[in-house]
Amino acid sequence: MEALEEDLTCSVCYSLFSDPRVLPCSHTFCKNCLDNLLKVSNDNSSLWRPLRPPLKCPNCRTLVELPLAGLEALPSSVSLRAIVEKYQVDGHPRPPCCQEHHREPLNMYCVQDRQLICGLCLTVGQHRGHPIDDLQATFIREKQTPSRLLAKLSETKWAKVCELGKQLEQEKARCEGLLREDQVHVIEYFEERKAVLDRKKHACLAALVKAGVDVSRVYDPLIHRVQELQKERLDLVSFGSSVETEESPLVFLEKVHLLGNMVEKFTTSPLPSVVNLSLEPRAADFLEQRWASVRVGALEEAPVPEVRCCS
Repeated sequence: MEALEEDLTCSVCYSLFSDPRVLPCSHTFCKNCLDNLLKVSNDNSSLWRPLRPPLKCPNCRTLVELPLAGLEALPSSVSLRAIVEKYQVDGHPRPPCCQEHHREPLNMYCVQDRQLICGLCLTVGQHRGHPIDDLQATFIREKQTPSRLLAKLSETKWAKVCELGKQLEQEKARCEGLLREDQVHVIEYFEERKAVLDRKKHACLAALVKAGVDVSRVYDPLIHRVQELQKERLDLVSFGSSVETEESPLVFLEKVHLLGNMVEKFTTSPLPSVVNLSLEPRAADFLEQRWASVRVGALEEAPVPEVRCCS
């Protein structure tokens, strides 16, 4: 049986054949192993690579030429694959082998590291000197361990855990209630201050509106007089144009005399003077100087400016 297993084993990975492919030299290997060999061969080659890179057979070292389509085009050993599958179905699977020491079976259980190891791992490998045991014996011996561990979960400890959870939930609810109360106080506090600030803002704006009335009282009559002068000039220009087209000598002379009096009156009448008003105090300066040191609790006593118009 061991001889049969050797015949069914790939000489590259030392495992039962998986998707066996036949090289032109008639030797058979796993397709995945051939993929890895071809990749290593390409990595070690120069920058120039042929269209169909050759592959050296791991067994006979013959340099074989692959088909144009690559490894996928290699013939698959259908009969060998069927024998491997039958061998596995008949209950003769190959035991797992050590990844570090090829073909060494994992037949010992390392108690310290809780894993299967091979003989070389124990003697010369990283598990040297570790306590070992039979896996099945260890499994039987530890079978009752979960029951013993669960028995340590006493009812008294469970009751304490439940009581602790209840207390923590109650404390959390109490703290959340305090936070809700504080949120209400914060909202009320700032709403009250906001109302005071709104009243102060409206009072300051009202002072500016009052000053605007004083500005209008000074400038509106002057602007109105200028507008009258502008209209009067336009009327004189229109009347002068009509005089120029008058054909009756008597009427023309009468209108020219009248136009002269009107122009004389317009040119000799005094013009209104420009009034330069200043507003005191300015809002930005007032707020910076008088409000910068106002305490929150003293907002009601905070001053409102009395804006004056000074010439």
